[in-house]
Amino acid sequence: MSRERVVLAGLLGLAVVSIVALAGPAFSKEPLYTSGGLAVSGYDVVAYFSDGKPVEGRAEYTTEWRGARWQFATAANRDAFVANPQRYAPQYGGYCAYAVSKGYTASADPMVWRIVDGRLYLNYSKSVQRLWEQDIPGHIVNADGNWPAVLAK
Repeated sequence: MSRERVVLAGLLGLAVVSIVALAGPAFSKEPLYTSGGLAVSGYDVVAYFSDGKPVEGRAEYTTEWRGARWQFATAANRDAFVANPQRYAPQYGGYCAYAVSKGYTASADPMVWRIVDGRLYLNYSKSVQRLWEQDIPGHIVNADGNWPAVLAK
């Protein structure tokens, strides 16, 4: 092997190592918040839209999406989600919307939610939701700007 090829191979190897080292922090948190492997703690995300309230999903109506198991109250809700998961999935991977707006992640309580402009947002607690509600449009703008970079923190 010529000296140029040895140098080129060494540089290529260094580049690969550098990329892997830099990419590692990007995956420090999962892109979807789960509890026991269940997205939204097992609550049916379609029900927030169709029933206007949180409804617990059932183990017999599940699907896998983006590395998590999603449960639904009915087969129809599961099928609606499978047909268009982006429509129903909570924003910011199901992490607390207020936390993401502030530049970090926190778990979310499926009982503390709000649909804004056709999108589902979850919050950590009722008290955190009250803070979020003080400027929902501003918090959404901030959270959109922070997402998904906050996963690296």
